[in-house]
Amino acid sequence: ARERLGPPQRRTTVVMIADRRRLPPSVRRRGSRRIADDRPPGRQVADRKAGSPHWTGSAVSLWTFAAAHTLSRMNKTGGDNPTPDDAARAARAGTARTGAPDRGPTPDEPGSAQPMVAIRSLRKVYKVAEHEVVALDGVTLDVSAGSFVAIMGASGSGKSTLLHVIGGLTAPTAGRVLVEGRDLGAMADAERTAFRRRRIGVIFQEFNLLPTLTARENIALPWLLDGRRHPEENARVDALLELVSLGERAHHRPGALSGGEQQRVAIARALLNQPAIILADEPTGNLDSKQSHAIWQMLRHIANDRRSTILMVTHEAQGAAFADEVVVLRDGRIIGTLQPKGSADAALVATGYQELAG
Repeated sequence: ARERLGPPQRRTTVVMIADRRRLPPSVRRRGSRRIADDRPPGRQVADRKAGSPHWTGSAVSLWTFAAAHTLSRMNKTGGDNPTPDDAARAARAGTARTGAPDRGPTPDEPGSAQPMVAIRSLRKVYKVAEHEVVALDGVTLDVSAGSFVAIMGASGSGKSTLLHVIGGLTAPTAGRVLVEGRDLGAMADAERTAFRRRRIGVIFQEFNLLPTLTARENIALPWLLDGRRHPEENARVDALLELVSLGERAHHRPGALSGGEQQRVAIARALLNQPAIILADEPTGNLDSKQSHAIWQMLRHIANDRRSTILMVTHEAQGAAFADEVVVLRDGRIIGTLQPKGSADAALVATGYQELAG
C-alpha cells in the first residue's frame, strides 16, 4: 500500500510492508539506513509508537534491495525449507505446497470432465458518471487443461477485461469464474490473492521486470515475494532459463537485453510456480514481427510439452493461429470460435475472424 505524505514539493511514496519481520534482520537494519525517511518528524514518532512498519523510497528500490540480499543468501546456502508457519498459511489459503489445492464447486454439467477454467454467465458493468458501460455481457466459456486459447476482438470488445476477471484482478458484476474447480468469487480477498500468486502466471505486454535485478533474479522474484525459499531454487531457475534459451544471459539486467529477451524472462517468471493457467495480455505488443513469431512459437511449445493452459489476448491473426482455439468477442459477448489447432495458419484465422466480426 502506498500513501502520499508531505506538501506537494516534498511528496514521498511510502511503501508499507504488512509483515516486515519476514525480511532478514540485516535487510531491515540496512534498509532503514539505505532509504531516507522523509516523513514529517511528528509522523515518524507516531508511527514508531504504533509499531507501523513504514519504509520510504520507491517500491522498486526497496524490493530490489531485499530481493538481491535474499537471493544472494539463497545462492550461498542453497535455500531453506518452508517453515511450519509457511505451510499453515498456505493450508489456510487452500494452496498448501504439499498435494493438490482444495477443490471447490465444479461446473454445472454433471459427470463431465472438469475444465481448467469454467466461466458461467459472466457480466462486468462499469459505471462512468451517470452511464453504465457493459464490458462483458453473459460470457460462458470452458477452457480444457493443457489447451492454448487465443482471445480476439476489436478494441473495447472486452478482451482484457475478461482476462482480468479470470485472473482475479477484477471482480465480476455477476456470474462465476472457476479455476481448477475453485470459485474465485467465493474466496476472501487474501485467499484470492494467494491463489492468484501461486496458481496463475501472468505475462504482461510491458514485461514488468525490475531493472536492477538480473534475468535470473527477476525469474526467482515471485518466490521471494511469497516468502518461500526452496532448496531446489537454483536448479528450477536454471531449467527455466534453458527453456527460454537464455542460459548465457542469466546475469544480464533488463537494460542489456532485447525486447524479445525481456519477454522470455517474463515468460520464465510466469512459469516459476508451475501455475494452473498462464494469462498473456498482448505479450508481443511491443515486439517486432521476428521477435513476436519467436514468442508465439515458445508459447505453443510450452502448451505442447508442459501441458500448460494458456489464455492469450491478441489483435494479431498470426499469433492467434498458434492457438488450439480462438474465441472472438464483440461488445462483451462471444460471437463465435475458430479452431486453428496450432496450425499457425494465419490466413485461416484472418478469414474466419472477418466472417465473424464483420
